[in-house]
Amino acid sequence: MQRITYRVKVSAQGARRRISYLLRPANRTLSTKSKIVPSAKVTRFAKSKKIAQVSSIALLSLPARSLTTMEVPVPAYDQVMLDKTLTIAAVPGDSTYFATDGFQHGFGYDLVRSYADELGVTIDLKAYATEETALAALKNGEADMALTTASTQLTNQLNLASVNLSCGYDTSLTNNGLNPKVSWTFKDSSDLLSQTASSYLCDNIKINNTQKLAAFYNQKLLKDAYSQNHFQQTLTEKLPDYQTQFEQQAQNYNHDWELLVAMGYQESHLDANAVSPTGVRGIMMLTNSTAKAMGVSDRVDPYQSIGGGARYLEQVKADFADVPKPDRIWFALAGYNMGPNAVKRIQRKLREQGIDDKSWANVYAYLSDNRASNSRYGQAMHYVSNIRSYLETIKTYSV
Repeated sequence: MQRITYRVKVSAQGARRRISYLLRPANRTLSTKSKIVPSAKVTRFAKSKKIAQVSSIALLSLPARSLTTMEVPVPAYDQVMLDKTLTIAAVPGDSTYFATDGFQHGFGYDLVRSYADELGVTIDLKAYATEETALAALKNGEADMALTTASTQLTNQLNLASVNLSCGYDTSLTNNGLNPKVSWTFKDSSDLLSQTASSYLCDNIKINNTQKLAAFYNQKLLKDAYSQNHFQQTLTEKLPDYQTQFEQQAQNYNHDWELLVAMGYQESHLDANAVSPTGVRGIMMLTNSTAKAMGVSDRVDPYQSIGGGARYLEQVKADFADVPKPDRIWFALAGYNMGPNAVKRIQRKLREQGIDDKSWANVYAYLSDNRASNSRYGQAMHYVSNIRSYLETIKTYSV
């Protein structure tokens, strides 16, 4: 970080003149109209003030032959705004952030991105293995804030200030399998960076949206025994038959192959012969019209089905090229499920309300708020959230 230094130049002769001026006899008289009563306290205050001024000048004039340099620490907020970068010391985890193979997202991470957007700065995320090392980096000035699930005891020991992301509504996190201790930590609670973060997170509207974001990052989807066993069994028994096709088609259309696997599990549980009551079929459950548009002649052929789904996802992703990369895949998956035009209509409504339409958190909040009046919204919410969970599980545990 850039260090700001203030330099003050004072000559010895100038200092002596200034001291002589300050010590001159006072000839002022109090106005009779003044309500201030002259007293010994006033005299002592005047003398103390004068002595302080003399001392300051004297200190500045000690090295009279050169410059006197005072290094003044820059407040964290000012440094962030000067650098246009918010540096975060973070510990990877279910409640903080997930990053692998080009994917970078997470409950705490998304909130940090949102806060940085509010400040008008970019973020520089640095990963640390433990809470202790991340907080030590913050303490040593290597980061502006920390994103961890550290205990209050630990932050207090280090004399640091934390803002809990739940803002006191812990059940909104625990109900979704998130750690209620997840927080942003700062060096100084009096610094504007800490104060603005607290105000930003704990605004009533923001709390409501944070709770919806927690639902998107629900960590309980594969926690029950049946779901976990079914998922592992499906990938163990079926994936080997189709892995080569997933890898080839992912390469053909510039996708992560395990993302396509997560989509295939959501669509059909990797069943090449799956058929729904509405007529969609195959591993990627393509409609007849989508299959024709993607050049698929046989929807139950695994290679063709995976290729058709991969090609369609590529097209939908291109429709949201203006969305920042961390969120683009969620927009694309929502568009894959409910049609890109339906997502774009939601974006238009958000813009009309002055809300950032390129934030997945905002789109997800809109889907959540309006799902009672449109069942497709609820389906899209679960579709994207489920695929995110399957993808993270595949990447993390290699089942």
